[in-house]
Amino acid sequence: MEKVVYDSTNAAGVNASPNIVSVGKPPWSHRTHSGKLERLILQLGAGNGRFSEVTGIPRSIGCIGNNSFLLRREPLSPERVRELIRDFKELGGRELWLTNYDRIEYLTSIASYAAEIGVPEVYAVIKLEDLGLIHPVEDVHFIAELEYSEENIKRLEAHGWLHGALVMATAKQYDELRSLSTAFPGEIYVDVLYPGSARKLDFNVIEMKRVINASSEEYHDCLSGTVAITAEGYALPCPLLRNYIVADVKEVRLKKVLRKRRLKEFWRLTKDKIEGCSNCPFKYVCHDCRALEYQATGDVYGLEYCPLEL
Repeated sequence: MEKVVYDSTNAAGVNASPNIVSVGKPPWSHRTHSGKLERLILQLGAGNGRFSEVTGIPRSIGCIGNNSFLLRREPLSPERVRELIRDFKELGGRELWLTNYDRIEYLTSIASYAAEIGVPEVYAVIKLEDLGLIHPVEDVHFIAELEYSEENIKRLEAHGWLHGALVMATAKQYDELRSLSTAFPGEIYVDVLYPGSARKLDFNVIEMKRVINASSEEYHDCLSGTVAITAEGYALPCPLLRNYIVADVKEVRLKKVLRKRRLKEFWRLTKDKIEGCSNCPFKYVCHDCRALEYQATGDVYGLEYCPLEL
């Protein structure tokens, strides 16, 4: 994936400041979208991450992290998972994100398979405590997932082969991270944790959500080009929008999922279609996480985290 530095001040000094490439938004949010399939986020299990769908997932980049979900039926077979990956490649998809694993062996085997058949970009998100159970795999980009602490950032330095790190942090901890010295060379995605209500925000949310995307007048900066598939086979516009099922891949192929009107509507869900955003002068430079808003309001078109609601 093309690297984009969030704050140029972090580039001063080689292997001194963290290589922060995205803050509070997925690393593809800046990319121009064309309305075609770009990425597949494939969940491999129920997961046992820190946050769960029962208690809430307040993560700004929780879509590519490991969370805990309730499976509504039997998960997809390994054969069906591999078939989906083959379909994804044949349909021109580029980024495969593998998350929410229950067994590390299954994650690495699926990642290896995807790399072997030539998926252009394969990302596997591994919890920090599991790093000792894996080894580098050719053409697989491993990303460590961790909660921010100086000790955890230090632990990354022993794994310089990692592609990057997904760091869960409060806004205050993000400020600490920016000033931290580290020899870890990988990309860092800062997964900012949001409070349950806008009344508890303690950071400049407008600045945090600022994004430059040339296609934002036509496509959603985050959802466009994205298909998520749960471990049990439900296709979603986002891994965290569990109640917005687009299709069932136990019954249909990925090609048919892409034809679903509901998916296309999410891809084209611009700020012009959200009441309270449509008249805002900043609507095209404001990152939009529908999952966070849905969690806070119960409405996928909700608008909790905005001090400028018009």
